[in-house]
Amino acid sequence: MKSLQVNDMDENLVKTLERIAASLEKVAENQAQRSLTTPAPMPQSSSNCFVFDATENSLLPIERLACPDLSLLKGIDRARETLFANTKRFAEGFNANNALLWGARGMGKSTLVKSIFKDLVNSGNSDLKLVEIHREDIIRLPSLLNMIKSAEGYYIVFCDDLSFNRPDRDFKALKSVLEGGLEGRPENVIFYATSNRRHLLPRAMMDQESATGINPNEAMDEVIALSDRFGLWLGFHPCDQAEYLSMIDGYFGAFNIQADQSEWEAEALEWSKTRGSRSGRTAWQFFNDYAGKKSLKISF
Repeated sequence: MKSLQVNDMDENLVKTLERIAASLEKVAENQAQRSLTTPAPMPQSSSNCFVFDATENSLLPIERLACPDLSLLKGIDRARETLFANTKRFAEGFNANNALLWGARGMGKSTLVKSIFKDLVNSGNSDLKLVEIHREDIIRLPSLLNMIKSAEGYYIVFCDDLSFNRPDRDFKALKSVLEGGLEGRPENVIFYATSNRRHLLPRAMMDQESATGINPNEAMDEVIALSDRFGLWLGFHPCDQAEYLSMIDGYFGAFNIQADQSEWEAEALEWSKTRGSRSGRTAWQFFNDYAGKKSLKISF
């Protein structure tokens, strides 16, 4: 008799929790819909760089963008030239493509986006804006575009380390924005994303789809269909020893630091061995450590 009562209580509790969950989901959907139909006002700021606050549906101005000069980015010449030309055309009001920067960790994918933006703004492209959206907020991307599509200027919407742990929501939101919706992408907006994976989804998730899907090829086709919406695929690969040392040498020159080259090169190679990699990030970390040991203060 007691077991029956307990089972009845469990069943009632489950139904109650399901009703609460359904109600909360409906409230969230209504709030999202309102944000899409009623754009938030643009911030009154002299800044041209922002972070999207999904909670408040607003843009937070960034007063100082920390990134190296474009000339200091070594070992990625082709990607640098291609993305620079694409961004410059966009800033001048001409056709340009969404871009996916994928590949090796620490090779300057996100830094390249910021450095190109900084270079173009410093060159007189004052109408160019940069807006970062966090990957966990991708579902709010339509709301962000609704906010800036009528604003003055040209907007690079940037998502660093893009991947989809909730593909049922995030994947569809981005897919519809990248030229797939009825309205298409606003003419004053371009979308840049970085990822360690060419096809964006985590490997474990793709393996799971292949193992459980009725037709594994269908899951892969959907993933590739999203990647195909990026007109530019720019690959970043691990640098060799000469490129690694060239990156560090560029920092010495940029900050006008005099040092014995044979000495710091030996230290830099040892540093890369302890880190287990050679990359732009490793090069900067070594130089930062070297400057600190010499009682120097450096920053971009």
